[in-house]
Amino acid sequence: MFEHKLGYVEWLTARFYAFVDGMGWHLAHKPLDHVWMSVIIFLFFVAFFGIWKKKYGIYPTFAQQTLEVYFSFIRNMVKDMIGHGWERYFPLIGTLGLFILFSNLLGLIPIFKSPTSSMNVTFACAITVFVYYHAQGIRQQGLLKYLKHFAGPVWWLAWLFIPVEIIGHISRPLSLSVRLFGNIFGEDTIIAILFMLVPFFVPLPLMCLAIFTSLVQTLVFVMLSCVYIAGAVAHEESH
Repeated sequence: MFEHKLGYVEWLTARFYAFVDGMGWHLAHKPLDHVWMSVIIFLFFVAFFGIWKKKYGIYPTFAQQTLEVYFSFIRNMVKDMIGHGWERYFPLIGTLGLFILFSNLLGLIPIFKSPTSSMNVTFACAITVFVYYHAQGIRQQGLLKYLKHFAGPVWWLAWLFIPVEIIGHISRPLSLSVRLFGNIFGEDTIIAILFMLVPFFVPLPLMCLAIFTSLVQTLVFVMLSCVYIAGAVAHEESH
């Protein structure tokens, strides 16, 4: 019964795959849905920013104004949360924010699927932040000094602090990825079920709520990324 309710979305997706295979591209394979959806977003960014860069400043557009608002918001947040040297971390945070937001919203378009409804994508984003903030911490302070703060404020409590710190850092990518995956997968599934039960009318308010949820989840991911980076690079400035 549950599979039947999702049948319409699955049927549209199957038709899309058949069209792609019929064109001879042979790109669509269901186990790799999230990969091709991510590629679509990447190609959209390449095309959009390539065209927009040539026309930027000639005349104001809605897209230009929206991106300027996004740029100012992310810039102020990164600057306030990380502080000195924030410019170094802005490109990663800004790019992650755009990718996650568009990934969240893509599933609201028929025959498409949100890449962030797959744990593979959300964990990849989370592990990128995990590796990045550790690399920046080591870059700023040096390996030995960076590892030293895992031992806590006093050496004789290192046996207690080191396991706690390790567990805490390992849990960060898990919490980032599971939180984002759970919210996006859940909302996409509910919308698909309601669309089968009452097409068009009932899902519309829920889709508006899904847009808000997508914005919130993007903001949470970006804010936590800033917190982790700030914690990794702040020790040098405190000495």
